[in-house]
Amino acid sequence: MNQNNLIKWDLDLIRRYDLSGPRYTSYPTAIQFDPELSASELVNTGQQTADLNTPLSLYVHIPFCAHVCYYCACNKVITRNRKKAQPYLDTLYKEMAQLSEWYSEDRVVEQLHFGGGTPTFISNDQMIQLMQKLRDNFKLLDDDSGDYSIEIDPREVDHEMLKVLREIGFNRVSFGVQDVELKVQEAVNRVQPVEEIADVLYESRRLGFRSINIDLIYGLPHQTLDSFTKTLDTIIELDPDRLSVFNYAHMPDRFRSQSHIKAEDLPSPETKLAILETTISKLIDAGYVYIGMDHFAKPDDELALAQQSGKLHRNFQGYTTHSDCDLVAMGVSSISQIGDVYYQNEHDIALYSAAVESRNDAIKRGVTLTRDDRIRRAVITQLICHFQLHKKDIEDQFEISFADYFTEELQELEKFTGDGLVVLTDDNIEVTPAGRLLIRRICMSFDAYIPKQSPTKGFSRII
Repeated sequence: MNQNNLIKWDLDLIRRYDLSGPRYTSYPTAIQFDPELSASELVNTGQQTADLNTPLSLYVHIPFCAHVCYYCACNKVITRNRKKAQPYLDTLYKEMAQLSEWYSEDRVVEQLHFGGGTPTFISNDQMIQLMQKLRDNFKLLDDDSGDYSIEIDPREVDHEMLKVLREIGFNRVSFGVQDVELKVQEAVNRVQPVEEIADVLYESRRLGFRSINIDLIYGLPHQTLDSFTKTLDTIIELDPDRLSVFNYAHMPDRFRSQSHIKAEDLPSPETKLAILETTISKLIDAGYVYIGMDHFAKPDDELALAQQSGKLHRNFQGYTTHSDCDLVAMGVSSISQIGDVYYQNEHDIALYSAAVESRNDAIKRGVTLTRDDRIRRAVITQLICHFQLHKKDIEDQFEISFADYFTEELQELEKFTGDGLVVLTDDNIEVTPAGRLLIRRICMSFDAYIPKQSPTKGFSRII
């Protein structure tokens, strides 16, 4: 059995340590991004600290959705008017040209991801043009060896569009499903029959997409342990290569669409924990590898292989391969990671468009990493991706004494050893089967920016 599939479910420990905390898609996290840093300062530092011998990862944000899903916390624009897409794409092309000038440098694009919103909101012709513009500005691979993925709403795509996506270079797809029970779907305004989902999945497989991911959400209104178990059985039968099973965080004050969801219809915390426990055990029994947090993959999937070989990475799309890539992101609210810099674009589509039109970029806020940030990022990334850390690797990389540099952090980890979450030796930090579910809390020990002992505002609960 894969070692990461050794999960020990300890309800007492979960209740004690289930505070709020970062998902560590970056370190420092987005809360540390500073609007006072100028775009030119961030870009200059990114250019100076980027390794031009490494490949690139590109992210394109397409914010439009024809329908609102009540649970959604993404940056989106709800509209039935398909004509709104072209002005946005025209603005995107201007930003893309500037980004190419800054970062392209003939670097190969090993990874590409279209997210949203609903990327398939745009037409086939617009999708073809968008991919061609990317090829004009960046060095995309044309031999199908890249990791080129797109998020798909099964209700918004037909066989012809799937064929177009495959022909222009996409080889991975991710389907938003969330739940297959009609009562739950109606409560979140996302009704999609299983037959529709299966049709899109089977056609994707027939067309040769080499990896298919399905997103599920637990904690939605009217979900029960029995109902979600049926959803899992249905999805396991569809046999996707990867699964992401996210925890719904009900924050109607922050996300207006969530106000349509009645708090009294949500499952209790006890039910949510029971659903999560069942989900992990059922997926492991079905042959999936528990990658960490909310990600599962088949043993022969690149995600599982990357973890096995010690090359798994984490960025703003979650767990991923290609740890050596700089991430160049474009579109409203997108986040880039270039060298020692993270920065984010304007959240509002009107402000984004105006900024690109006036100055060719829409950078709103960002952070320049210090040496301490880079050291802590390396530690957190290693733990959250691989559940273990060899101290000497960090010592050799940064020329530090781990014990001296992290004296206080190791003292805090000692508390976790008493509860059986970690095993500490002179050479290693090993996260136990009981600790893997609480890996975010363990990583918080190395976070220099947030309080450790109380729930932290702005973050979701750990479980």
